[in-house]
Amino acid sequence: MSYNNSIIVLGAGVLGLTTAAELSSRFPNTRVIVVAKHLPGDRDKLYASPWAGANFEPVSRDNGPAEERDAITYRKLNELLQQGHGDKAGIYKMDCRTFYDVSPEDAGVFSNGTQAIWFDRLVEGGIRYLDSDQIPLGANFGFDFQSFTIDTQRYLSWLQNLVLGKGVEIRRGAYSSLADLFQRFPDAKSYFNCTGIGAHHLGDVKDSSVYPVRGQIVLIENPREPVTRQYVRVSPQADNGGATYVFPRGRHGGIILGGCRQEDDWDGEVDMDLAKDIMQRCCKLAPELGKPEDLKVIHHGVGLRPSRRHGARIERELINDNMVIHNYGAGGFGYQSSWGAAQQAVDLLSTSSRL
Repeated sequence: MSYNNSIIVLGAGVLGLTTAAELSSRFPNTRVIVVAKHLPGDRDKLYASPWAGANFEPVSRDNGPAEERDAITYRKLNELLQQGHGDKAGIYKMDCRTFYDVSPEDAGVFSNGTQAIWFDRLVEGGIRYLDSDQIPLGANFGFDFQSFTIDTQRYLSWLQNLVLGKGVEIRRGAYSSLADLFQRFPDAKSYFNCTGIGAHHLGDVKDSSVYPVRGQIVLIENPREPVTRQYVRVSPQADNGGATYVFPRGRHGGIILGGCRQEDDWDGEVDMDLAKDIMQRCCKLAPELGKPEDLKVIHHGVGLRPSRRHGARIERELINDNMVIHNYGAGGFGYQSSWGAAQQAVDLLSTSSRL
């Protein structure tokens, strides 16, 4: 079978599927095929997207393309809500209350070359700094802002249905190298590499700067007293890697409790001692949760964030005369940068191909 003029997307996590959505919108007459070992509904530590929290809280500080990726995604999530996709896609708008245990300068919250948090200009209502009596013991400062929570299981399913509805083909398949992909889909116009942590092992890429950051979460039932906002506490010196968070997922999606950041850790097994610690920290952070022993656990989860030491890779490369566009390495921030990353990746195709 000829795949002439087709576009192949390798990977069906949030970046792969969003890239396929962007491609199908920009080039509606081009055949787009997503191929991946893991698809929405699968549970595997190497398939990070289902295990994410996920919320919108930018960590980009480059005063450049990374901030733009987040801004594009924030506006897209707002657009999806306005179009009525919220419940079906698992997107919920709510305030996020974030505390930092160190000063703003040490926390690195300011955009490069400025003394400002860049997304103050992006989010509705801006950033509202907390008074001292609202800040818990040990924290240095904090603020509220309007964020989004994403029910990742629901969102991935919705995203898959979105691209299928646009005529994108989705196939299950495992490829150990890009050469294998080229052989299976010869003469395609271009290939998008959205393999996440897989880029560490993928032949013809083998990006040694890609590494796992282990995360662990607890999904609980909604408590009797509603939790109406997200909570985040950033503690850089803590043994758990500095991350405690509470992300409500609407009326029926439960609440995600986290977490940890364990770099270069490939272990996919649940650490029950860590799970207990997470629940204790979260109950202290969000009093509405009640006591740790009263929480009703639905399940525990472990995922490996596909991080990259030099930041996300969104660039074009010619490999064996095949045009490859890389879009991976977003770490734990794939959802909140996904639409912007897809747009920037597809822009590379637009400026380099014969489409």
